[in-house]
Amino acid sequence: LNYRRMPSLLEYLSYNCNFMGILAGPLCSYKDYITFIEGRSYQLQQSEANGKEDTKYEQTDPSPNIAVAQKLLICGLSLLFHMTITKTLPVEYNIDDNFRATASWPVRFFYLYVSLMAARPKYYFAWTLADAINNAAGFGFRGYDKNGVTHWDLISNLRIQQIEFSTSFKMFLDNWNIQTALWLKRVCYERATFSPTIQTFILSAIWHGVYPGYYLTFLTGVLMTLAARAIRNNIRHYFVDSPAVKLCYDIITWMATQVAISYTVVPFVLLSVKPSFTFYSSCYFCLHVASILVLLVFPLKRTQKGSKKHESIQPAWSKKLEEQHLLQKNSYSTTNNSFSQKQEITCRYQALKQ
Repeated sequence: LNYRRMPSLLEYLSYNCNFMGILAGPLCSYKDYITFIEGRSYQLQQSEANGKEDTKYEQTDPSPNIAVAQKLLICGLSLLFHMTITKTLPVEYNIDDNFRATASWPVRFFYLYVSLMAARPKYYFAWTLADAINNAAGFGFRGYDKNGVTHWDLISNLRIQQIEFSTSFKMFLDNWNIQTALWLKRVCYERATFSPTIQTFILSAIWHGVYPGYYLTFLTGVLMTLAARAIRNNIRHYFVDSPAVKLCYDIITWMATQVAISYTVVPFVLLSVKPSFTFYSSCYFCLHVASILVLLVFPLKRTQKGSKKHESIQPAWSKKLEEQHLLQKNSYSTTNNSFSQKQEITCRYQALKQ
């Protein structure tokens, strides 16, 4: 997402103070924003999505009306859920003395999950509304699929279905606060010379604010992320051959992921140190201990600074571009002058990345 020309003062202030994202975002890259302002987003996204100009969609600009209506419906449902169900399932009840003394462990973990699930719709409401506002202004068009259906999720900040059915810690994080995660990846994770995961989580905590609960959540998140990565790298390949076994594995990892996420973000909601430690001590810091034991037992593979790390949080449209160019590269390699053509494709690919 490099942009080689220094923006003017007007462009800089327009990007930072535009009315669509001044209150709640979502964060977008300067390149995407200035492309939209200059009226080039429709042509560029269409060319990127199809690989070449397609006259089928050149008659009219894509309409955001359906996407905006769908997102406003999600906003309404999320707000309704928050104003009704969330009130009856407070997160604070997890540290209630009577509840901790009388409820069994399965009941406590089940309430932990449902109470944190009920706390998410307020974020769904705010981020989806911000996305709908940008779409209503014409910003956020990502391109057409093979059936000619428009996609307005270029700057979407979450994917609700993937969040609720995530089967790994990484999958949850990749679909939650997406644009901020991309920003953290570019400014910290890719530039860190050591322990990029730890540095990125600490920066994220500082970025969120000064409440101690944020730091407890993100420091716990470091342990959970590293432990989940170690388990996935060392045992997942044993369960992917048989569809039935993989289904069982996915169900178990979904349950474990949802409990781990809920356990991790309790301090994020409670904010203060005392209630957060009350909750963790009532659970005997069980998942903290389990994560440390996992890291001691299973070897943790080093993260590659190249393609693997790039793939972990890469936008879908960028992955699609790479797939198209790889197909072009394979087709050109069969010709007599393959060497020169490969050079040309590499240059074009680098230009597109910029």
